[in-house]
Amino acid sequence: MLRRAVGPALRRVRRAVTTLDRVRLSHFRSLLHDEFGEARGSSLARDHVFAELGGRSAEQAIEAGIDPKRVWDVICTAYDVPADRRLGRD
Repeated sequence: MLRRAVGPALRRVRRAVTTLDRVRLSHFRSLLHDEFGEARGSSLARDHVFAELGGRSAEQAIEAGIDPKRVWDVICTAYDVPADRRLGRD
C-alpha cells in the first residue's frame, strides 16, 4: 500500500527537479548569450576548458552535474565580467 502512495509523489518530485534543472540551464544560456552574444557564448561554452571545472568545458561541466550557477561564476571570473552584469541585463 505504501508503494502505491509513494510512487505518484516521487514522480511529481522528479518532474519538479527536472523542471528546475531546465530553468537553471535556460537561465544560464540566457546569461551567457546576453553577455557574450549567441555565437561567441555558444562557442565559449563548448570549446573553452576551465581548470576550475576539472578541466571541462562549461557544457561538459553541466552534463557532469555541476550546477549551472557555479559554471556561470567560473566563466564570469575567467572573463572579468563586472559584478553588475553577472545577474543579467535589466
